[in-house]
Amino acid sequence: MINTSNLEEAKKLIKKEQSLKVIIGQEDNFNRKILENGKFDILMSIEEGNRKNKIRQTDSGLNHILAIIARKNDIAIGINLQEIANLNSKEKAERLSKIIQNLKICRKAKTRIAVKTTSLQKARDFLIGLKASTNQIKEAIVF
Repeated sequence: MINTSNLEEAKKLIKKEQSLKVIIGQEDNFNRKILENGKFDILMSIEEGNRKNKIRQTDSGLNHILAIIARKNDIAIGINLQEIANLNSKEKAERLSKIIQNLKICRKAKTRIAVKTTSLQKARDFLIGLKASTNQIKEAIVF
């Protein structure tokens, strides 16, 4: 997993990495530029961070433009279940609402989903619980 907010350093680390290339999401500008670069496999936890919800809008870190760019560059949007399990109940509820919104955006843009968990069954149960489509569940990457 690559966890840096420096774009050039992230690109260097992507070139060095041999196995599954996973980048932790940062601020919006970084996410957009790294998605356009497109030489990695998964953009993980894009909903994480200091994102403020407005009255009628949830800032989930993903919009339809980023989802389309991810699909064109064959990049999956990742969810870390192990990280979510360690949150308190209020943070967990906020994070899950953002993930639900991201699942809807990914469904419309036909972008793949990746789930980091200990078992395939947990990933499927999680996605079913959040009302992911059957295609999203079938095509989900579990690692």
